[in-house]
Amino acid sequence: MLSTTTISLENFFQNAFKKAIISDDRKSLLRTISKAIAEEYKLKNVVNLNFICTHNSRRSQLGQVWSFYAAHYFNLNINAFSGGTEVTAFYRNTVKTLQKVGFEFQLVDFSHQNPTYQISIKNTKKAILGFSKLYSNPINVAPFMAITTCTNADINCPFIPTASYRFHLPFVDPKHADKSEKQEEIYLQTSEQIAGEIYFIFADVKKLLQ
Repeated sequence: MLSTTTISLENFFQNAFKKAIISDDRKSLLRTISKAIAEEYKLKNVVNLNFICTHNSRRSQLGQVWSFYAAHYFNLNINAFSGGTEVTAFYRNTVKTLQKVGFEFQLVDFSHQNPTYQISIKNTKKAILGFSKLYSNPINVAPFMAITTCTNADINCPFIPTASYRFHLPFVDPKHADKSEKQEEIYLQTSEQIAGEIYFIFADVKKLLQ
């Protein structure tokens, strides 16, 4: 079991939302996403979200994992997936920053190129598989809502026939901090920003469904 927990997962998620500084334009975008999710949820009682970024190594993985947790936290039948336009690896710094806040990682398929992890929430039976993959990988159940998290993915992604909706929700790539003194801090900040905005979306969905 790979675990370096130093922070309560629930507390981190709640505090990420409380501390989030979100512009009015960004809030409008987040509400547009939550409204679409709620509308589809009312029709099907389930929603699949697919976070897409070029390499599926950092931001899209964070989006998937935090949405996986948010579905548990808000008790919503929402499945979280991620993918890229290229296959690389679930970057080690991304894994570490998620471990730090309380996610548990179990290595299930070792590969120097692209290992697969089972990612779970402590004291629950909930788990997902994490590895770098194309957005069209069969594990990403279709139809899904496509949420692109980096500019390149939004520009380069071809038409996605299995996407019921497509939204562009970009985040700054923490890759710029790799091998720097601020590496851990920047990855944690990126994780916190994504967690806070995912909380915003899911809380709004919960309210719209009441």
